[in-house]
Formats: sequence, structure tokens, C-alpha cells
Amino acid sequence: MKHTWKVARISGIDIKVDSSWLVIFLLFTFSLSAFYFPQSFPVSNRMYYWLLGLLTSLLVFASVLFHELAHSLTAKKQGEKVEDITLFILGGVARISDEPGTPQKEFVMALVGPVSSFVLALFFILVSVLVAPFSKPIQVAAAYLGYINAIVGGFNLLPGFPMDGGRVLRAIVWKATGDLKRATRVASQVGQGIAFFLIFFGIFRFFRGNLGGLWLVLIGWFLHNASVQGYSQVLLKSSLEGLKATDLMSKDFQFVESDLPLEVLVQDYVLRQRERVFLVKEGEKLAGIVCLEDIKKYPRERWPELRVREVMTPAEKIIYVTPGTTGDQILQRLATANVNQVPVLEDGQVIGIVCRNNLLQVLQLRTELGI
Repeated sequence: MKHTWKVARISGIDIKVDSSWLVIFLLFTFSLSAFYFPQSFPVSNRMYYWLLGLLTSLLVFASVLFHELAHSLTAKKQGEKVEDITLFILGGVARISDEPGTPQKEFVMALVGPVSSFVLALFFILVSVLVAPFSKPIQVAAAYLGYINAIVGGFNLLPGFPMDGGRVLRAIVWKATGDLKRATRVASQVGQGIAFFLIFFGIFRFFRGNLGGLWLVLIGWFLHNASVQGYSQVLLKSSLEGLKATDLMSKDFQFVESDLPLEVLVQDYVLRQRERVFLVKEGEKLAGIVCLEDIKKYPRERWPELRVREVMTPAEKIIYVTPGTTGDQILQRLATANVNQVPVLEDGQVIGIVCRNNLLQVLQLRTELGI
């Protein structure tokens, strides 16, 4: 199971580390300490290699964070809301609440990331040159950091969505056509093409005896999924334009009492009625919401002793919408809060629930009807 930890907060933006990041961090540290630095200069104490490897790995990911902060701070300056930045096995990602409103904003926001990496590359190369007469270890480490930042900047400029270069391409096509959906489709198709090239080239290199080919396959697979999902997200958003919560919600929801044993909820409601989400009440008052994901957090042997109130999301923490909330705003709230459903409240009363599946069904129906 993956976990994410918050490690800092910069300019109002939460900085998080995904558990997968630890894998690549350890690989970087091992590679530098056991191979790269020993082959570059001799030292009497090998612990020096490991200390320098650890510090250099931290600076590698500080550079990735710098890249993502450049995106995020530019987005904030343009009026966008940035939820957080997460470092993971393939680098980092900034979670911005909505698409840029204009192609100009998209262009600037996308380009500033690679530019920041190239600036860091020049800085570390300059440091490498200046310290060369005085310290071989620092010179080698700085040269490595310059190389890595140049690679990060160049790779992100590849014109495949959702990489920075793909977003630059989308901004250009968007400006030329005035059609965000068409621009996203073009950038996504280019992204998928690049992804397939990386996958096949990685397989070719692997069978030629280069284990680094597996890394290219992983990157290609990730890029392909991101390209498809990015275009699907824009399609879904455009399909929901003009629709309100009242058009999308289901009125077929059920209340359960807050003191209901979790075992009873599972057996009599989830399994028997095949429902995944229930509203919780205390008397006539909305007390919270409980869904399948809440139940799965607890081991089965504890279900008889737990009550619904102990596992539910309380009312004050519920993400909800009003009847007039538009479909694309609902989609944004689901994505931002990382939940699968939101209740629709009118005058403090629940009148329906919008689930992620409701939005997907609308997309499917509209696609089949050619709307």
C-alpha cells in the first residue's frame, strides 16, 4: 500500500513525499556512492563516498522540487490554486486545481519548469568549474547535478502531453485553433507516440543487455497512461459543461444510524444492497458519510466492535455541493479532495449524491450519442 507524507510547506503549498520516492532515492544514493564517485576520485575512507552520495541525492530531488515550485508559484501568480507538490519514483508533480484559463497562461506555466532546470544546470556547471582547482569531490558532484538538471529540463521539453513540452504544444495549438479539447487531443496523441517509442526502445535496449532499458519502459508506460488520462479529463470536463448537480445526482441514497455496528453495515447494507456509500444520521441530523473505502481501513475482526460513527467522515469534514454547482466544478472537487462522491445539500438537507460513476456514465452516453 502506498503512503504519502507531508514534509514541508512552502509559500502555502504542501510538499509531500510518496513512498515510491524512497526507492529511487536509495537507488540514486547507492549508484553514486558505490560506483560513480569511487570511479571519479580516490579517498582513504569509503564512508566519504556514502556521505557525498547522500547529499548529492538530496540535491537531485531538491532540484526536482525547485522545478515543480517554479510551475506552482507561476500558477499561483496567475490566480490558480495549487493543492500540493508530491515527489515520487519518476520525479515530482504539482497538483493544480484547474486548467489554465488561457493558452498564454498555459504556455508560461509550462515553460517555466524546464527553464528553471536549465538555470540550475548552468549554476551547478559554473560551481563545478570554479571549485575544480580546489576540490575534486565537489567538482564531480556539481558536474553531476548540472548534467541531471539539463536532462530533466530537456526531457520535460519533449512535446508529449502531459509533460511540459506537451503543454507548450497544447498552448500553441489552443491559441491557433481556439479549441482546448482539440489542442489536448493533438498533444495527447503526440505524448502517446513518444510513450510507445520509449517503451519499444527500452525493450530493444534491454534485450541488448542494457538494464537501463527497463527504466525507459517504465517512463513510457507512465507517460502513456498520463496522456490518455489527461485527454479523458478534458473530455469529461467539456461533456459536463452546462450540467448542474441536479442533472447528475442520484436520489437513490440511504441513511444509516451512527450507532449501527460496522459488521451489520457490511452484511445488511453493503453486501445485500450492493451499495458503496451511505449517509449517516443522528436523529434527523446529518452526522456524516461512510463509504466502502472507510470500511476497508479496519481489519475484519474489528467490525463487530466498531460503530459507524467511529469510521465515518463527520459532517463538518464532508465535501459537498449545492444544486446549482456545475458538472465541471463537481469534477474538480472530486479530484481535489480525492473522493469518489459528494452529497448535494439544499438548505442543510441532503437531496442527492453525485458519484464519480455518474459523471462517467454521462460521458459514455454523450459519446455514444455523438454529443
